[in-house]
Amino acid sequence: MKVLDASAVLAFLLREPGWQAVERALGEGAACGAANYCEVAQKMLMAGRDWDAARELLRLYQVSVAPVTVEDAEWAARRWRPGESLPLAGRLCLALATRLDCQALTADRAWGTGPPVRQIR
Repeated sequence: MKVLDASAVLAFLLREPGWQAVERALGEGAACGAANYCEVAQKMLMAGRDWDAARELLRLYQVSVAPVTVEDAEWAARRWRPGESLPLAGRLCLALATRLDCQALTADRAWGTGPPVRQIR
């Protein structure tokens, strides 16, 4: 199981660099947190992309959408620091990966490379 950040899902859907790493992860089972799923939908819609087709593709790959739990919310709140470059959705993604004890795939370099982060590019 892998957890997918919005940047990883978008890379896969838009065939941006690193999309193959995401596709491999999809074959192992993948989850996307609800906050990150919302971000993907919003960015696809804002760019005029076919969100219905993208949603169906994610469904075919059996990407589960995980709700934000109270524990995730508290983990993300504790992780925040003044001047933090990691947005709330990113912290929630890391919280989900921590809760599920698995890697979080991202294309966002601000996340670094330490566990549980896995850069796709």
